[in-house]
Amino acid sequence: MQLGVIGLGRMGRIVVDRVLDAGHEVVAFDLDEEAVADAADAGAEPANSVTDLAERLGEQKRIWLMVPAGGAVDAALDDLEPHLDEDDVVVDGGNSHFEDSTRRAEETTAAFLDCGTSGGPAGAELGFSLMVGGPEWAYEELTPVFDAVATGPEGHDRMGEAGSGHYVKMVHNGVEYALMQAYGEGFELLHEGRYDLDLEAVARTWNNGAVIRSWLLELCEEAFREEGSDLGDVADHVAGGSTGTWTVRESLEQEVAVPLIYQALAERFDSRTEEKFSRRLANRLRYGFGRHEVARKEQSD
Repeated sequence: MQLGVIGLGRMGRIVVDRVLDAGHEVVAFDLDEEAVADAADAGAEPANSVTDLAERLGEQKRIWLMVPAGGAVDAALDDLEPHLDEDDVVVDGGNSHFEDSTRRAEETTAAFLDCGTSGGPAGAELGFSLMVGGPEWAYEELTPVFDAVATGPEGHDRMGEAGSGHYVKMVHNGVEYALMQAYGEGFELLHEGRYDLDLEAVARTWNNGAVIRSWLLELCEEAFREEGSDLGDVADHVAGGSTGTWTVRESLEQEVAVPLIYQALAERFDSRTEEKFSRRLANRLRYGFGRHEVARKEQSD
């Protein structure tokens, strides 16, 4: 299969590499010419514009967008629109709001698939978890690509109609917030509690057979190994919050109580005012799974 990829940041480049490794062809474009050159060195066919990318693809175009949520997605779709017809398929693999995805599906001539993507740059070797919304025929058409980008056939599925993929990913991120908060609070109690504990050892022991073992707990172990049990100079500033905010708003509209997710979101906002160990750990965990920059405490002279 031939796939066009627009957006060659950390996640987009992983899509390119995994699709190439699976034996498919890739045409790649990014506003960053160096990123395009790097993708070409890896085996992709370089394009110098969205129009050039569209012209290099076959009559039935299969295109994956991995650009920042919001205006960048709309801009890419506007540039693509003159080159698309109803037999083409466009995938939005970014972290878009599900209502935006529903609107785009209605406005785009091609079949539009909203693809929630989980796993982050740290999961590149294993593949991602993909939650896809949109027409069933388009999902089935892209299945070979989804197999390549995901952990395999079990790592992706069609969630339902347009918007459902990003809706499921939104709730996924809300759950992620709550899990990070739970680990953070537990380790804060251990850190401030009765014993002088090696928190890396605690996390490692829990990760071997304990009920609460998980990849996030493995990332806790990594954080304590690299930063120390006191987390060194990791600051209490947890960035992000958009998907958690979306989740809480949706819970209010649907009248479904999500107190743990709400509290975890509130803790993120509160991290900008006072210091807590649990939030310092959450700050470091975001680096673990997403390679987000770690906010550090300012060093005094």
